[in-house]
Amino acid sequence: MTLLFSSAQYLAAADAFMLDIERRVAAGLQPEVESVASVFISRWDAAVKDRVPAALRNQLGIAIAKRTYKAYRALLGSARWQRVFNAGARPQRLLWASTGPKDPAASDVLYIKSLAAPFTVNTIPEGTLKALADHGEIGEMLPADGGDAEEVLARFAAAGIDVDALASQLQDEGAKSFVSSWRDLMGVIAGKSAAWAKAS
Repeated sequence: MTLLFSSAQYLAAADAFMLDIERRVAAGLQPEVESVASVFISRWDAAVKDRVPAALRNQLGIAIAKRTYKAYRALLGSARWQRVFNAGARPQRLLWASTGPKDPAASDVLYIKSLAAPFTVNTIPEGTLKALADHGEIGEMLPADGGDAEEVLARFAAAGIDVDALASQLQDEGAKSFVSSWRDLMGVIAGKSAAWAKAS
């Protein structure tokens, strides 16, 4: 499940995953289903970089991640999850996507060192991975309770950022971008196929 930008969007995706597992358990089917829920990070900061004070730059994506991680850990600790876990289900992994900083002034390992957490996956871009190997240090793990997420998000609200509206906007823009990329890919494949057919 991809193109998630907020804890609410994540929870909707997680609920769909849970419903499927519960149906499989009820039907006597194998409940072990591999799944990830991909939450995009750096696009948050890119979207607000010119709309917030310098002191708030490159903090929104991490705050959203912390809020989402809190929701994720709460789900893993819930009685609902424990029931399917005891039946043999595997947890859906929370996946951090878009973790290469878009701001050249930001640390090139910003989202890596800030988002280390149990039960998560980080799709690290190659350049970011090399930077991590060269000079990155992992600090404390993400707190299961969300840490200072709400305090930071309150600062963004005070600066005029409507996080819920922005989450919807980012998801809509991301979906349109994915559709455009898919159509481009299909066009290239169709063109290659036609050229090969003509050549043969």
